Amino acid sequence: MRKFTAFACGTGAGLTAYYFQKLRDPQFAVQNSWTNSETPVRDCALWDSNWDFRDPKSLVKPQKNDMPQEQNRYNSELEKSLPKYARHIILIRHGEYLDVGNSDETHHLTDRGRLQAKYTGKRLHELGIKWDKVIASNMVRAQETADIILDEINYDKTKMKHCSFLREGAPIPPQPPVGHWKPEASFYRDGARIEAAFRRYFHRAYPDQEKESYTLIVGHGNVIRYFVCRALQFPAEAWLRISINHASITWLTISPSGNVSIKYLGDTGFMPAKHLTNRIPRDAKNVV
Repeated sequence: MRKFTAFACGTGAGLTAYYFQKLRDPQFAVQNSWTNSETPVRDCALWDSNWDFRDPKSLVKPQKNDMPQEQNRYNSELEKSLPKYARHIILIRHGEYLDVGNSDETHHLTDRGRLQAKYTGKRLHELGIKWDKVIASNMVRAQETADIILDEINYDKTKMKHCSFLREGAPIPPQPPVGHWKPEASFYRDGARIEAAFRRYFHRAYPDQEKESYTLIVGHGNVIRYFVCRALQFPAEAWLRISINHASITWLTISPSGNVSIKYLGDTGFMPAKHLTNRIPRDAKNVV
């Protein structure tokens, strides 16, 4: 009888441990009632909590042993590494511009593009945000857009940062492929730079951040769409499936846990419909 009892207890303990281990497996996570809980979560849908390599557990030296002193050391360092506030990153696409000449220096905003930027600046002013940083691509159309916006939000223009990493480019070959041909060298050259920009500006807050922060970035359509896909952990190749208007507002929030959410995507609802555009004017494209 004792042997049977011991066997039953051992079997029960083993099954219980196995069951709880399975429960901890993301593939078997219970879904909300409106999903099909019998279908395992696909690998591509699982959230990588250490996407920015700033998960506190990855920044602290692991415990050497289970001694109380070592546990206290680990817990203390872990607590010091925890972010406490969110980061808000607001992305603005430049206004409509003329593709005139063979260099960026001649690609100025159209009259409508300048008006679009003014509407966006007014909208940002209405939101009442106190900006911690303003950064703009150093391409002419982004600089002109930022200049107009800064007038509306009363931000000191001497504090604005200029970043060449944010220049427009081809981030990654899109899926599905586009109809027109583009050399692989373009993606090889631009992709690394745009990814470097993402890593520079997208990460959870530092532990010493004492309040929620707001960063305004004025850039370009391809770059913004790539940032959105990367931040939300969607396939980066999907960037071309998204369309955003000129001078539109895209708002992403990075929580202290590292989770990322999107508040606006290409918002231009504050702008009169007659001023909405997303492409270069056909009659002014590649004019020399």
